[in-house]
Amino acid sequence: MTSQHTGTPDQPAPGGHRETGNTKNEQAVRAAHSPMVAAERARKFGSWYYAEHALKVMNGYRWTLLAYSVGNPVMYLFAMGVGLATLVDSNSAESAFGGVSYLAFIAPALLSSATIMTAATEFTYPVMDGFKWRRVYYGPHASPLAVHQIVNGYIIAISLRLFLMSAIYFAIVAAFGASPSAWGSVAIIVAVVCGLSFGLPLMAYSASVTEDKGQFALVMRFIVTPLFLFSGTFFPLETLPIFLRWIGWISPLWHGTELGRVLTYGYDEPLWLSAIHILYLVALALLGWVLARRMYERRLGK
Repeated sequence: MTSQHTGTPDQPAPGGHRETGNTKNEQAVRAAHSPMVAAERARKFGSWYYAEHALKVMNGYRWTLLAYSVGNPVMYLFAMGVGLATLVDSNSAESAFGGVSYLAFIAPALLSSATIMTAATEFTYPVMDGFKWRRVYYGPHASPLAVHQIVNGYIIAISLRLFLMSAIYFAIVAAFGASPSAWGSVAIIVAVVCGLSFGLPLMAYSASVTEDKGQFALVMRFIVTPLFLFSGTFFPLETLPIFLRWIGWISPLWHGTELGRVLTYGYDEPLWLSAIHILYLVALALLGWVLARRMYERRLGK
């Protein structure tokens, strides 16, 4: 008598085929990771995929980012808000800064200026790097990701960085008692929008630059620095000569700073002016976003 091998549930008999639960699972896994499914997911969630990529790149030098993004404004806080504030408060009337200490007066300005300076860094050289030096945009663009998803993903990543930086800085400010209002934490959102209102138009400009001839250094010296000095950061804008006040009026930093002061210590300001601050910042951010998308499409192709 010859023995007949009938096989086991996990081992089909010779010449036969028996589909097992494991085989079905493997087929389901292969189907879930098929090129068509992956492409569909990229088309649907591409912005978040690119944001994840950008955040992982930042994670490689996270301690440098933390030292620069938080260390610089904190040093300014100690130097100007704690050191200089002692001299200013002792030689100024109580009404000079809206009835609050000099530390409370400049803290919202330093918060907004930190996001603008970070945005000025992230939306200049890294943008040009994506087109020219390492050309990191072309790989994702060759995938199912659309151009607008690359733009949106990078903006999402930088926005998250600005939010984390602002939250840490605000916690330090609050620990020093420079945000007595219950609405003070909303200044974190204002600071992020302030950074984007400056950074997104700059992103559109950076995407248009094909050769580095010192344009970004000029932006830092002749746009960022004047905004920092003449936007009511260290003193009320009204103390400037009338022919210099226009710098503050068009500066996102001034609008973000004024809103921050309203939120952190109840700065006395008309409601219509606060509304103008919000509309101005949002309009600049939206305009920069639209222009950046158009410029990226021009460089990469739709």
